Amino acid sequence: MATYQLERLIQAMREGHYRLTLHAEHEREADAVLIGELVEAFGSDSAEVVEEYDNDPRGPSALVLGFTSMKSPLHAVVGFASPDIVVFITIYRPDPDLWKEWRARQQL
Repeated sequence: MATYQLERLIQAMREGHYRLTLHAEHEREADAVLIGELVEAFGSDSAEVVEEYDNDPRGPSALVLGFTSMKSPLHAVVGFASPDIVVFITIYRPDPDLWKEWRARQQL
């Protein structure tokens, strides 16, 4: 499933077929993430699914890792319930104290 989700996300970003929830917009602003950085990070073949949430009550979603052109990591939870558009549920700059290599949650 992850490969299909990534292909869909990358295509949606390149074509502008995505939207941000109000929560994602607030988180994006709080972490000073530019829209251009979203396109760089999640419209790139280097984006990768970190966690899958197939049983999310809002519909299938995934935590995706991407990197900006400045190699800054970004995380986004992206929903895939709609066939025509992907939805960013949240966006943030991951805390290095909470993530190992940005891909695995640190054991606290």
